[in-house]
Amino acid sequence: MKAESILSGRGHPKIADEHLARLAYIYVRQSSQKQVMQNKESQVNQYMLVERAEQLGWKGERIRVIDTDLGLSGKESASRNGFQELVAEVSLGHVGIVFGYEVSRLARNNSDWYHLLDLAAVFNTLIADHDGVYDPRLYNDRLLLGLKGTMSEAELHLLKMRMEEGRMRQIERGELRQGLPTGLVRLPNHQVVKDPDDQVRHTIELVFRKFEEQGSCRKVLDYLRKNKVSLPRQQTYGPHLSEIVWKPASQAAILSILHNPAYAGAFVFGKTYRDPRRMKPGRKDTGVVRRPVEDWQHVRQGIYPAYITWEQFLKNQEQLHQNTVRFDQASPKAGGPCRRGHALLQGLVICGDCGYHMMVAYTPFPRYSCREMGRRLDVQACKSISASITDPLVVEQFLAAIQPAQLDALEALLAEQQSERNGLVKNWEERLKRARYEARLAEHQYQAVDPENRLVAAELENRWEEKLRHLQETQEDYDRFVRTPAISVIPLELHEQLRTLSASLPELWHKDKITVEEKKELLRSLISHVILTRKPANSIEIKIVWVSGHYTVVEGHPQIYRTSDLHDLPLMTERIHELWKAKKTDREIATLLSQEGFQSPRSLQVNPATVQRLRLQNNWKNQATKAVPRILLPDLDIDQLDQTPQTKTDAKPA
Repeated sequence: MKAESILSGRGHPKIADEHLARLAYIYVRQSSQKQVMQNKESQVNQYMLVERAEQLGWKGERIRVIDTDLGLSGKESASRNGFQELVAEVSLGHVGIVFGYEVSRLARNNSDWYHLLDLAAVFNTLIADHDGVYDPRLYNDRLLLGLKGTMSEAELHLLKMRMEEGRMRQIERGELRQGLPTGLVRLPNHQVVKDPDDQVRHTIELVFRKFEEQGSCRKVLDYLRKNKVSLPRQQTYGPHLSEIVWKPASQAAILSILHNPAYAGAFVFGKTYRDPRRMKPGRKDTGVVRRPVEDWQHVRQGIYPAYITWEQFLKNQEQLHQNTVRFDQASPKAGGPCRRGHALLQGLVICGDCGYHMMVAYTPFPRYSCREMGRRLDVQACKSISASITDPLVVEQFLAAIQPAQLDALEALLAEQQSERNGLVKNWEERLKRARYEARLAEHQYQAVDPENRLVAAELENRWEEKLRHLQETQEDYDRFVRTPAISVIPLELHEQLRTLSASLPELWHKDKITVEEKKELLRSLISHVILTRKPANSIEIKIVWVSGHYTVVEGHPQIYRTSDLHDLPLMTERIHELWKAKKTDREIATLLSQEGFQSPRSLQVNPATVQRLRLQNNWKNQATKAVPRILLPDLDIDQLDQTPQTKTDAKPA
């Protein structure tokens, strides 16, 4: 047996008895399922490596074939269980030789390839392909294997580049065959038409029409469910592949229709990109990030038959963005859909202390509450303000703003701001052009210098790198400026409607001839957001920010329930002391204080009970109250008393 193995080992000078005593692994792989089904000869050539292993001295029972990676790309090893098994066996010292028809079968990237070579060198494992047998411990063999791995990786890059260039040409012409949504059909001659089924077309048109009317995906869903309207969905998998299946309406199905630009007749490519930082090992579908509409790479309109116009599609996307339920600082303009609640500023109110949107609570009356800081940091909520204080003041300012003169001034201001923004855009474009010119000039100067003159070449190279950094910073700043929200402009149709309604709208508003949803829509046409800031306990600053960016500040006064919350309590106490010294009674003091603008809790005037309480707290007693118990005062209202401890009346004269 020993003599037979020695004779077999002499078939190749690099194969020793140590290698023959271990296993021989044959690794079989093809890049795609299409190749597995059609390129049968490649599989035959790879399986024939078993015969070559036998010719080099390995017995059939000592040969293992790994073909579990058929149909998988070799650009990464995360999903290739067969390759991971091979690496594990090599690291355990069980493998004497690894056969691959060519290096590209084993790996298409240098990280996996060199990792396998390092393990093979440590554990004395040979590598073999259709050209020969290599020992990774030998310098020349390792150099040749490294070159083959590099060429394999470069080959994959060239293949991808050629395929990508051809694909991009198709994309630029709008001819790339993409999956079509339900309602669009591709004919055998590659022409795209609307679905010939009338019910399919009419149902999709109904979804777009109701969203334009209602302005909310949830309201469209309620309408479809109420009327038992099912949505057509083209199956992309399963036994009913490519068939139209009618399913109950769902929010996800409605959103997929509203978000798809193909219904607007547009061919779009580059709506998403893959972020490696968000990818999870072993899950190919992770790490996908959606780009905003303005960042889509390629948009060609008029490629498909349209259900809606492109302008309507963009309007729908903006409405969906405004309907964002989750309010955060990354989306400060998202006001949410207009709901039926009586809080007119729902979705527009921002806390003046923390900057987060304030939520609406009906317990039992409408209130704007800021709970975001409490939810995020487990701290006390910022504030809770009654809508009955803020809404009338904001409505009053809005009705004043829709007067013709105010509308004309607003239009002039918006036009001025738009002109100013256009000037800034032009300035940024000129700065970007200058930065590009300076970078090209620095490059030309560096390319023109004699490489032997290293002192000058090094300085010019530093200047070139500096100009490139400046160009990159300028480009990033320009992109950031372009992404800033553009100046809001009141549509001409809405402008004329407001001008027409300016005379009759206040009466219609106060007589509830307009629904709550319509009132909210009208407010949002001119108001961007409202910032609420509590000043003293009985004062709220209401800053109304208009769509022009300017703001109006009004002050609201909520009800005070405790004497200690009065912002002018020290001044009122001092005034009571002065009037008490002047021998005034509690009723006279209360009347004078009310005339001077002071007030009691739960009242717009000063009550004698409040005067008596503050006077007795400071031990300012007088003869008039000697024999009169406090509970018998005619002006005393028990409901107006706060939680301050009461002082007993002294029987002795002051």
